[in-house]
Amino acid sequence: MRVPGSRRPLQLPLVPILLVMLALLDLRAELQLLADHFTFASLAEIPRHHPLAIAVLLFTPWMLRRTR
Repeated sequence: MRVPGSRRPLQLPLVPILLVMLALLDLRAELQLLADHFTFASLAEIPRHHPLAIAVLLFTPWMLRRTR
C-alpha cells in the first residue's frame, strides 16, 4: 500500500535498454564506416542489412512509454 506523497523507487525499463544496446552493437561497424566515409548509398544500405536493429531504435520511445 502506498502512502500518499511517497515516491516510488526509480525503476529502469531493462528490456528496452537492453534492446537498444544490442541494436547499437549490431550497427557498430556500419556506424564506424559512416563516420569514416559518409555516403548516402551506405546510409541507404543500413536498413536493408539491419532491419531489426533499425526497428528497435525506431520503436524505443514507444517501448519506454509502455513500460512506465
